[in-house]
Amino acid sequence: MGVKNLEDALTLANYAGLDLVLMNANPEHAVGKIMDYNKYRYEKQKKVKEQQKKQRENNKDIKEYRFTIATDVHDFETRKKNAEGYLKKGHKIKATLRFKGRQLAHPELGKEMLLKFADSLAEYAEIEQKPKQEGKSMFMLLAPKK
Repeated sequence: MGVKNLEDALTLANYAGLDLVLMNANPEHAVGKIMDYNKYRYEKQKKVKEQQKKQRENNKDIKEYRFTIATDVHDFETRKKNAEGYLKKGHKIKATLRFKGRQLAHPELGKEMLLKFADSLAEYAEIEQKPKQEGKSMFMLLAPKK
């Protein structure tokens, strides 16, 4: 609308039923805008929420599933179905197997269990890191297929 003094701008905004908003507080050439400030603030908040949502989608997590050598079939299947859902969303899976007591004498059983888990998810995932033993636990990383 061009250069206006403050009183004229306030009168125009009041006449239109809108707000006069200071956009640039430069002392020489202050820039104001006549608009509905509540609507502007709402749309700005909406944009911020959308950006946060996109940021959450980009930050994929590593979901961990814990097993023991004695993990039952039903528990195994439940973890497998849950892991499928996360793999479809693009998350990585860390399968951890904890050895208890004398089970440490048979690490091949643990490796077999983790590879069985990987084979059951072969349609959705590929092995990123093979089963590796550290102390009383063995773990493996699965990444979603592209």
